[in-house]
Amino acid sequence: MAKENREHKDSVFTDLFTYDETARKNVLELYNALFDTDYTDEEMIRLVSLEKVLFMNFKNDVAFMVGDRRIVLSEHQSTINLNLPLRNLLYIAREYEKIIPVKERYKSNLLKIPTPEFIVFYNGIRDYPVEEKLRLSAAFAEKDEEPGLELVVPVININPSKQHKILEKCQILQEYSSFVETTRKYKGDKKQLEKAVRECIQKGILADYLSRKSSEVVNMLLEEYSYETDIEVQREEAAEAAAKKAREAAEKKLIEYVENISESFQISAEEACEKLKEPYEKYLEAKKKYI
Repeated sequence: MAKENREHKDSVFTDLFTYDETARKNVLELYNALFDTDYTDEEMIRLVSLEKVLFMNFKNDVAFMVGDRRIVLSEHQSTINLNLPLRNLLYIAREYEKIIPVKERYKSNLLKIPTPEFIVFYNGIRDYPVEEKLRLSAAFAEKDEEPGLELVVPVININPSKQHKILEKCQILQEYSSFVETTRKYKGDKKQLEKAVRECIQKGILADYLSRKSSEVVNMLLEEYSYETDIEVQREEAAEAAAKKAREAAEKKLIEYVENISESFQISAEEACEKLKEPYEKYLEAKKKYI
């Protein structure tokens, strides 16, 4: 039976770039780093994150518009999900649905819409390239050289060890990356996380933000760790259930095979099993040698 999905809670990343009092400043800095611009007017930033509407009650982490010219959907991930292009397709469709009046969609003149951009920031512990692109067309059952629909999601590895150039260009993202690396050194209980936050403040990592919101940040981290644990448990249970199902299917096939041999040679099931013993042992030997 499927487990009940937990409600997605805001992460430190989402708070920094959506809800905190410095969010617009942070988003503008991020935008300038991503697109090599030098805008200074925070008022041109409009935060448009979707509320929890899709996929296990997830909402996209950070979505914003720059004037009416560009809309950016970004997420941070500690694991890579190959369905990110599909998720972003549904996200952007919902965003356009929100910002474009119904009547405008049916006018004969070409309707200008904000150019979409999709970015995923990866900060997991598993090794991953410095930058890679995931494509929606990779999921298509029928492959075409020129698919009628495509959506490309660049995945940027922001772990400090990868030294992606964006960390040099965006101070707030660099500090967030260092913050994640610091918190990983501590166990996921409250006292240890409080220690991690103090260490970050002492080192000047998100110092102002953490000084203002230390208790909220600790609670967000605890929620994140708890959620990740739940997901891991669900995956393990699903794997165990799949293995059990496969074993039962194999056992059923074996019983049918033994019964067929028994009936064909008019021998007992025990004798049929004995006949299968030698070829099975040869199979195991061949498997060791060639596989």
